[in-house]
Amino acid sequence: MLPPSISRLFLTTQPANKPKFLLEKVHFSTTCSSSAGEFLSHLLKSKNGSGLEKSLNTVKTKLDAKCVNEVLEKCAIDDPHMGLRFFIWSGLYPSYRHSSYMYSRAYKLLGFDREPRIIEDFIEAYRLQNNYVPSAKMFKVILNLCRVGKDATLGLWVLKKMKESNCRPDTTVYNVVIRLLCEKGDIDEAMCLMREMDSSDLHPDMITYVVMIKGLSEVGRLGEACGLTKGMRGHGCVPNTVTYSALLDGICRFGSLERALELLREMEKDGGQCKPNVVTYTTVVQNFIEKGQSIEALSILDQMRDFGCKPNRVLICTLIHGLCKDGHMEEAHQVINRVAECGIPYDSCYSFLVLSLFRIGKLKEAEMCFRRMLAGGLKPDGLTSSTIMRWLCQQRRILDGYHLIDAIEQSAGISSIDSDIYSILMAGLCEENHLVEAAKLANLMVGKGIQLKGPCTKNVIECLRGCGKEDLASSIGSIKC
Repeated sequence: MLPPSISRLFLTTQPANKPKFLLEKVHFSTTCSSSAGEFLSHLLKSKNGSGLEKSLNTVKTKLDAKCVNEVLEKCAIDDPHMGLRFFIWSGLYPSYRHSSYMYSRAYKLLGFDREPRIIEDFIEAYRLQNNYVPSAKMFKVILNLCRVGKDATLGLWVLKKMKESNCRPDTTVYNVVIRLLCEKGDIDEAMCLMREMDSSDLHPDMITYVVMIKGLSEVGRLGEACGLTKGMRGHGCVPNTVTYSALLDGICRFGSLERALELLREMEKDGGQCKPNVVTYTTVVQNFIEKGQSIEALSILDQMRDFGCKPNRVLICTLIHGLCKDGHMEEAHQVINRVAECGIPYDSCYSFLVLSLFRIGKLKEAEMCFRRMLAGGLKPDGLTSSTIMRWLCQQRRILDGYHLIDAIEQSAGISSIDSDIYSILMAGLCEENHLVEAAKLANLMVGKGIQLKGPCTKNVIECLRGCGKEDLASSIGSIKC
């Protein structure tokens, strides 16, 4: 006899005081597609739960992601257990495979985040029914649900049940559970599974090693991480850039930055699959910056140049911000001059500089740098321009903001400023009775098709009409986005 919580998975008989499965009330023709309706009909008609999968196998209609989603939405209302059975059955369908999105969708719809016990009940029901033999593929579908929920405890339990059901886990299965354990920080359990793979005649692959090395590095167990990096060649896995980058990140966080630079040089020397890329260098730069060693991080630019790797915008933005934060303004300007030779425009570099100054609280310096950019013919990007303009408005420097936006607009090819800033300026100009400037800005907004936004709209239109700009007031008031 099956426990009640489990037997209900295979029997559709409902208690007298509970409404029948809501699928009975579904009008398939109007609430879902015909294909989903057919599958739902078979779910409803399978009075004997043990024959549900066989009944679904007789459906000839096409099974696709849209159909699966519709069926799950209906099942989620009243019977997530039935939804899980359908999801697993469809995941084993010969011509269909669940996407990552569909796994996430099923996890959310069927409420596994709130009630993971549903999955446990399902597996126990399969194991206790004599006429059902769980398959390795079925367990893989379930483990992918565990992966979506980042549920290491459930994943480990599923792996245990898989072995108890005489389903031999393969390397892919072990990798899913090992990854879950590493993400949880349970490195010892993950190491046990890795050793278990060896004893089961299963060899760890590149994914296993990268996940374990990353997990060990993230908790500061650098000796073991280095040992795995050296030992993985024995299983035919050659360390690559991803492997070394994971190790490098751990060394930067828990070891010495000098050792990180040594490892970086080793990667450059080994070349091939191990050679560092711009992401690798950026990782080291970020860690130097976080530890307040922005000057030392400058040496990495020389190292990159010698190795033939060009810096990207992320690395340069990180380096400029670190130098500004540490008060090394001269060096920040030197960096801009150096990287301009690598193809990163002065416009972008100085935009980074303005934003960095602003974010560390050097607001006046940021404004001065921004004005020098415009005076020198440089074009700040949209984010930088909007940041400075918004700050001026917050400081009630409305007239300064107007003159600055005029200079920005005259800069050819400038990226757009956030549209709400125009409305804020318009409201401020009208409020302070700068009517000539307000009319000019209104003409600019009409020309660019920028809509007035917020509670200021009525007051601005009345102000324009009051100074004899009736046509302009009508034009700006009629703009709709």
